[in-house]
Amino acid sequence: MSVEIPVRFDQARHRAFEAAREVAGQGFPVVLVRDVLGRFSLVVDDDGKEKGTVRGLMAGWETAFSDGLGPYRSGQPVLLASDMFSADALLGSARAVADPEGPSGPGSVRFLDNTVVGEDWAMVSTPEAGSDGVRAHRTALYGFKGGVGRTTAMAVLARHLADRGHAVLVVDLDLESPGAGPLLMGRDLSPHGLVDHLVEDAVGNADGLDIVIRSPYDPPRAADGRFGELWVAPARGRGTDGQARYSYADKLNRVYADTAEVSFADRLERAVRACEDAVERDSDTGRRPDVVLLDSRAGIHDVAAVAISRLCDLALLFGSHNEQTWMGYGDLFATWWSSGQAPRIREKLRMVASMVPDSVHYPMDGYLKAFRKRAFECFEVLYDSVDPVDVEEDGAVAALGGEVFSPALADDLAPHSPLPILFEPGLVGMDAINAPGWQDRAFVRAAYGDFLAKATPLIEQALTAGRHQEGTRDT
Repeated sequence: MSVEIPVRFDQARHRAFEAAREVAGQGFPVVLVRDVLGRFSLVVDDDGKEKGTVRGLMAGWETAFSDGLGPYRSGQPVLLASDMFSADALLGSARAVADPEGPSGPGSVRFLDNTVVGEDWAMVSTPEAGSDGVRAHRTALYGFKGGVGRTTAMAVLARHLADRGHAVLVVDLDLESPGAGPLLMGRDLSPHGLVDHLVEDAVGNADGLDIVIRSPYDPPRAADGRFGELWVAPARGRGTDGQARYSYADKLNRVYADTAEVSFADRLERAVRACEDAVERDSDTGRRPDVVLLDSRAGIHDVAAVAISRLCDLALLFGSHNEQTWMGYGDLFATWWSSGQAPRIREKLRMVASMVPDSVHYPMDGYLKAFRKRAFECFEVLYDSVDPVDVEEDGAVAALGGEVFSPALADDLAPHSPLPILFEPGLVGMDAINAPGWQDRAFVRAAYGDFLAKATPLIEQALTAGRHQEGTRDT
């Protein structure tokens, strides 16, 4: 007696796409829709088709689409656009993405995925410029797993950029585990933080919040004659003197909710922009930040999704060489690939190898070589597939009109090429508040030297390009 194997979530997606491609192969554009429980419907665009012919085909479509899906078929598995009141909203949805393995003939498959959380991983864009056409360069620092030294690296990078004459703003987006504010400011935080802006903005009450504070660090004059500035927007504030208890947890429990007027993602974007505006307002020099460093929270979370996919120009992806790291990034990269976002996201990304060992038993070069190999294997899903005849002997892709993005394993400028940070026991468990001048210590400079040397040009080259464009507009 055979036992029927139940259809699970992963099998349902594969089978639904197969059925959708069969319909598209008959010349019909289709949109495959998945609801928040994972159930599928197929919307067929039958505009201009002979109704009798379409009706004759529909029974076969429904059978093929439904038989393999089990509980993951919706109550209406196949819908004709001509029978729907609002088909255009689905067929023309900006959220629907092309099937990367779909047919290229007269029919096509697009996928519209509805989720309760995490949609922003599949909605990649770059930040918009302000009303004057200028904006700061934003770099997000992210780690799939916590405990990889991301926030400490952010603090070191922030001061280094300020030393080079930049106006730097650090925004702590790690709302569940705030660290950037105390690391850079100790207890001297601004009265309000990001969480206050997110809560107050939801009810139209965000004006007048004190959400940034200037660091007491006074950078020396840079080589180009400028003085840098370092500003911090903490996740939580210190509270307002004489006011009620600062209820951080109560606020945090409410920040992720969408409202009828605006989504959480849009509120987070507005909060970051409000921090940039506050620097200009509160600075005695009137400068806006040149560089914004976004300290994102770890994991596959909505904050990280918005920070990487929407808010930043560059995302530094932190990780250690272990299976947790590579399984996590593999899942994340697969999400970008399956949602059609690979071409838009891959040039934003750069790996950071954190806590790199350098000992007799495990030399740094060997560790970084192994790290690079696994990073390349993860990134391959985001790179373009290339026929072997188009690859030169050294593994680099031949020039194909600038349309192919497929860096070689040894390419030091590729997203998978790691920026190294050495493991330093002295930084483990460091109490920054009671360790003044910790960034100036020799072991800190040694640990972060290569990271700063390679990360700084990635940011400054983009700044130079932006200033050139600004000058072009002015002329």
